[in-house]
Amino acid sequence: MREIKASKITEAVARLCQSANFELGEDVLKALKKAEREEESPLGKEALRQLLENARIAREELLPLCQDCGTAVVFLEIGQDVHIVGGDLNKAIEKGVSKGYTEGYLRKSMVRQPFSARVNTKDNTPPIIHTEIVPGEHLKITVMCKGGGAENMSRLGMLTPGAGRQGIIDFIVKTVDEAGGKSCPPVIVGVGIGGTADKVMELAKHALLRPIGEPSPDAEVAELEQELLKRINDLGIGPGGLGGRVTALAVHAEVMPAHIASMPVAVNMQCHSARHKEVVL
Repeated sequence: MREIKASKITEAVARLCQSANFELGEDVLKALKKAEREEESPLGKEALRQLLENARIAREELLPLCQDCGTAVVFLEIGQDVHIVGGDLNKAIEKGVSKGYTEGYLRKSMVRQPFSARVNTKDNTPPIIHTEIVPGEHLKITVMCKGGGAENMSRLGMLTPGAGRQGIIDFIVKTVDEAGGKSCPPVIVGVGIGGTADKVMELAKHALLRPIGEPSPDAEVAELEQELLKRINDLGIGPGGLGGRVTALAVHAEVMPAHIASMPVAVNMQCHSARHKEVVL
C-alpha cells in the first residue's frame, strides 16, 4: 500500500490548472501548424496564424490562451494499492482548482443555482471529477479546462440499432454542421459510441484526451474516425467559422458494448484551445 498526501494532490491540481491555461500542448501546436500549411482559404489561413501567435504569447507571458478559462474537468486514475492520507480526495482536488484559478488570475466561470440566481462561486469550483480504479500504486491526474462555447455544442443521440454506421456518421456530421463557428473551430471532435446515455457522454469527453492525430487502436474505429474527419472538413466551415478546408483537426472516438436495443452516440466538441495537462503521482 502506497500513501499519497492530500496536500500533494492539491498542489499538483493547482499547477495543472495554470499550465493547461497557459501552454497549448505540442500535439495541438503541431496540428495547427499542419492546418496552416494545408488551408486553402486566405481568411482561414490567417485565422490559424493568429491562433499560433496567440499560443506563443500565452506561453511566453503566462497569460490565458482564452478569456474563457473553462470548467475544471478532472480525470483520475487511482491505483487500487493507493491510500490517500491527510484529507478527503475530492476536497483536495477542489482546493487545488480554487488555488490554481485564484493564484493564476484565471477567469472564474462556475455559478451556483444555474437555473435562477447564477451567483459566481468566485474560485471556479466545483470541478467535475471522473474516477477510474486501476491496478497499481499510482495516481494519475488529468485536468481539462473546458470552455463553455464548445461544450454547449455537445449532443447526445439515442439511436436505434437499425440506424447503423451511416446513422452514426450522419448524426455526428450534422452536429458539427449545426455548431458552425460557435464551437471555435478548428475543433477536435470527441465521439462516444455504446454504453448508456450517461456513460457515452463520458466516453466522448475522454476521447478528447488522446494526442491529436493518434488513431484509435481498433482498426474499424480508426477507419470511422478518418471518414468522419473527411466528411466534417468537407462542410467548409473552416477556421473561426470563416470558411475553409480545416474545420476539424481530428476526430477521436471511444467505443464500448451497448444493450441490444440501444445505440447511444455522443459528440463532445473541443475548441482550438485544447487545454489539458496530466501528472502521475
